[in-house]
Amino acid sequence: QVQLVESGGGLVQAGGSLRLSCAASGRTFSNYDMGWFRQAPGKEREFVAGINWSGGTTKYPDSVKGRFTISRDNAKNLAYLQMNSLKPEDTAVYYCAAKYMTTVQYNYWGQGTQVTVSS
Repeated sequence: QVQLVESGGGLVQAGGSLRLSCAASGRTFSNYDMGWFRQAPGKEREFVAGINWSGGTTKYPDSVKGRFTISRDNAKNLAYLQMNSLKPEDTAVYYCAAKYMTTVQYNYWGQGTQVTVSS
């Protein structure tokens, strides 16, 4: 089992920045790809960033590309999501997720952290 705990959410004005952190425990962190997802009220959960086990490959949807940056520190068992130029439409609960490097689906999830962007 992998346990994930997010932190760093909060209220920010449009154009501002936040950095989310995800602390992992339970298994060898460097064996897992990490991802960030978000879910706004009344909407489906949306993928916003992914990073492979080594940190050498990252992925973003067009909606956040150039504004969000995912990173990881395997020595500290931490993953991060730096969010810049935030927009009101970025408001959502953000979830950290993990999957073993050879699997397709993310199967470990954190409890989520609220991000609210005011206009």
